[in-house]
Amino acid sequence: MSTTPKHAADSHDTIRVYGARENNLKDVSIEIPKRRLTAFTGVSGSGKSSLVFATIAAESQRLINETYSAFVQGFMPALARPDVDVLDGLTTAIIVDQERMGANPRSTVGTVTDASAMLRILFSRLARPYIGPPNAYSFNVASVRVGGDVTVERGNQTFVRESFSRAGGMCPRCEGMGRVTDIDLTQLYDEDKSLNEGALTVPGYSVDGWYGRIFTGCGFFDPGKPIRSFTERELHDLLHKEPTKIKVDGVNLTYEGLIPKLRKSMLSKDKESLQPHVRAFVERAVTFASCPECSGTRLNEAARSATIEGVSIADACSMEIRDLAEWIGGLDEPPVAPLLSSLRHTLDSFAEIGLGYLTLDRSSGTLSGGEAQRVKMIRHLGSSLTDVTYVFDEPTVGLHPHDIQRMNQLLLRLRDKGNTVLVVEHKPEAIAIADHVVDLGPRAGTAGGQVVFEGTVEGLRASGTLTGRHLDDRAAVKPEVRPRTGVLEVRGARSHNLRDVDVDIPLGVLCVVTGVAGSGKSSLIHGSVAGRDGVVAIDQTAIRGSRRSNPATYTGLLDPIRKAFAKANGVKPALFSANSEGACPTCNGAGVVYVDLGMMAGVENPCEECEGKRFQASVLEYHLGGKDISEVLAMPVGEALEFFGSGEARIPAAHAILERLADVGLGYISLGQPLTTLSGGERQRLKLATHMADKGGVYVLDEPTTGLHLADVEQLLALMDRLVESGKSVIVIEHHQAVMAHADWIIDLGPGAGHDGGKIVFEGTPADLVAARSTLTGEHLAAYVGH
Repeated sequence: MSTTPKHAADSHDTIRVYGARENNLKDVSIEIPKRRLTAFTGVSGSGKSSLVFATIAAESQRLINETYSAFVQGFMPALARPDVDVLDGLTTAIIVDQERMGANPRSTVGTVTDASAMLRILFSRLARPYIGPPNAYSFNVASVRVGGDVTVERGNQTFVRESFSRAGGMCPRCEGMGRVTDIDLTQLYDEDKSLNEGALTVPGYSVDGWYGRIFTGCGFFDPGKPIRSFTERELHDLLHKEPTKIKVDGVNLTYEGLIPKLRKSMLSKDKESLQPHVRAFVERAVTFASCPECSGTRLNEAARSATIEGVSIADACSMEIRDLAEWIGGLDEPPVAPLLSSLRHTLDSFAEIGLGYLTLDRSSGTLSGGEAQRVKMIRHLGSSLTDVTYVFDEPTVGLHPHDIQRMNQLLLRLRDKGNTVLVVEHKPEAIAIADHVVDLGPRAGTAGGQVVFEGTVEGLRASGTLTGRHLDDRAAVKPEVRPRTGVLEVRGARSHNLRDVDVDIPLGVLCVVTGVAGSGKSSLIHGSVAGRDGVVAIDQTAIRGSRRSNPATYTGLLDPIRKAFAKANGVKPALFSANSEGACPTCNGAGVVYVDLGMMAGVENPCEECEGKRFQASVLEYHLGGKDISEVLAMPVGEALEFFGSGEARIPAAHAILERLADVGLGYISLGQPLTTLSGGERQRLKLATHMADKGGVYVLDEPTTGLHLADVEQLLALMDRLVESGKSVIVIEHHQAVMAHADWIIDLGPGAGHDGGKIVFEGTPADLVAARSTLTGEHLAAYVGH
């Protein structure tokens, strides 16, 4: 019997990686099967993201960018080549990660998925009265009318038009933001002081700084006079003057009043993207209210007046997406049938992925990490592309066990279309569907970065690796729960989809708030509990920090260490900061020298003068306990805990911070590791460690198991127990069944998402929830604990 020889083109069925050394990877070499679903497992910080995102996906994207002309590449982000010997068999990579959507206040769920663009075309064709083309329905386009002659030259002909107009949908009052801001002048300046005495209280506007020079040297008012003595004209110039050319100390500058300057710099940005001290100022100085003219819809009167069957575009965007899909499905308009079909498909994809409860006008910056990731998936679900590598970063984050089954089906559908699917994942239910598993470890940080297992899920179970041993872990429901010491009363909660919820949240215990995604958990806790006195809320927002920030600077650990070094050596503390006087002059304390190669990827090289240590050579001659400052910053937390705990280097303040870092399971990260290299789970635990010093009696944690390995969840539960036993109350918004089983009290919201949710469907102990099986959560928890 003759067999047809294999075609040469069919011999490239694997992605081959040899000698990967990104971040903590130690010469990793693996072969990943194409057109299969491969799960990457391992403890948080073991090197999964370094292998999948920083090596495979990064190189694929870099190679695609190189296919464009040099001119086009100049407008694209430059990507450096990953530190790897050979990468072979790559296909186009599409990354669907958990990065929050851009914090642009003009960005909504509709704009990022193109659903709004299709809806605008639909209204421009069908709505009555006719008000103009699609732009007439866009809240990001202003209406423009220009009188006078406009000359247009085309070839040898010249046309003269007497007027020009463009219809836009932007509300003129709020400029398409949906809200108006009012500024409290008492927070901008101290009227009893003069500008020379530092009257301006806006962050960054000190009298010694650049802005201080402009305001004191502009000549529009006397900088030596208290602001309360300003004339009406002088106060107007200080606060509202339009941009005006001035000269200060021989330098040509533009002067602009304080309020328009603040509106352009601080108020045009999303609050979450601002530095903490600037955000605190904005929250003090600015009040936000729904725009009275457009009622928060962002659209002008014309755009709101045009309707299809009595529904305006503002009404359509404020409907829950599943209701909007139903309304679109009921429209019978043959001229726009292809558009209706395409729009219906996009909207149905939302419902399919468990996001039918969102609205198109929801600001994209308010989506959680899991929601943002699923919104990004929408555009790929109906794609006709095959032989693509899809890379997912924990797609089950923020999903109830009920929704994880749906997510698994979507991942398998992408695979079955002939795509390679790579998933970084911790949840056993999601790992179970993989065709191939790559387990990294054995531990995290410098103790990780190696492939400890490669093969099937069954092989992983029997492998004896940390992941294999914990894959079938099932937490048992506690036989006895702790008694409450009091209650936090919530009455008549109505934010978002909550329906007049009354609930007593027990204090002095571990209380878990659960329910399907979109059932109202975050609305209840962040809306009615988080702002109260004594409540410390630790949410999922990303840590703001550049590569100059590290755990030592973020937690405040570096301050007592710098002071101790300065005291021991009789010099200034500023010398022991790589961002201040002690910085190496060649690399400015960055440790690397960056060479910009224009449109090609820039190159980073360790600084030759300080050898990557970031400090001047003279600073490294000062020691504390036999170590210089760069050696201290290179220590892992566990080693530093011993170092600062006794002997000559004993610093109680530093020791206390290090103990908290070790408590949250970050004993392996080094003190000077850039924050940009930490994984999502590591960053949230770093925030938790920082807030553990706060004086609050109630801790609110929002899905703290995000990015945590099964083995680390046990450590997190032990930490929560310690917090409760020390007299604190812990409220956790969580889907992880091990955390539910460990709770003293469960509050379950539902029964569904969006307008199908917003009610309390169960309150009681985990044992009662399992016994009753009256809710979706109860059914899944009962199956999990084996009842």
